[in-house]
Amino acid sequence: MATETAGQPQTTGPAATAPARTPEVRPMRADARRNYERLLTEARTAFTEHGTDTSLEDIARRAGVGIGTLYRHFPNRTALMGAVFQGEVDALLTHARELADAPQPCAALVEWLRAIITHATTYRGLSRALMTASADDSSGMARCSVPMREAGGALLTRAQQAGAVRPDVSISDLMQLTNGIALAVEESPDDPKLADRLLTLTLRGLKGDNH
Repeated sequence: MATETAGQPQTTGPAATAPARTPEVRPMRADARRNYERLLTEARTAFTEHGTDTSLEDIARRAGVGIGTLYRHFPNRTALMGAVFQGEVDALLTHARELADAPQPCAALVEWLRAIITHATTYRGLSRALMTASADDSSGMARCSVPMREAGGALLTRAQQAGAVRPDVSISDLMQLTNGIALAVEESPDDPKLADRLLTLTLRGLKGDNH
């Protein structure tokens, strides 16, 4: 049976309420999987040695594939970066879950932020990419930045509930500050204590009235 609303036919009955079928995701062929893994391995090495702005053509060459193959797997640089850094992000998310019930919420938050800085400074250019991704959830790095904000938000909320951090502090601002510190550390490799000094200064400004 069909009714008509605003000139458009509408179907009622079982056909109208049937759930939409989820399209099947085909598994990657063995050769495509090998190319994918080689590209990730070479990209991780290149990003570590030369930074995240290294040539994509060079990464493809080192992986033994053409640039077209690289773009079939990773449509742009940020998509490749997101895939490369997923392992490190998973480790940071696991660490956040481990700190979720720590007896000192503020210390737990600080420990996790230090871990982010260490991670971000491993690859030159990563902190800048994370800062950009925080404002664009559609970017290839969103798969890293979005779950990180969620995990950090839980730690921040605990610290705020304990009165250790001001209630008007947002996780987005805190992540931007943390990535900014990582960027400063990246630009000052001869100052190993810079991260701790900047993080300490940042947290002094975030302290609640009771701390």
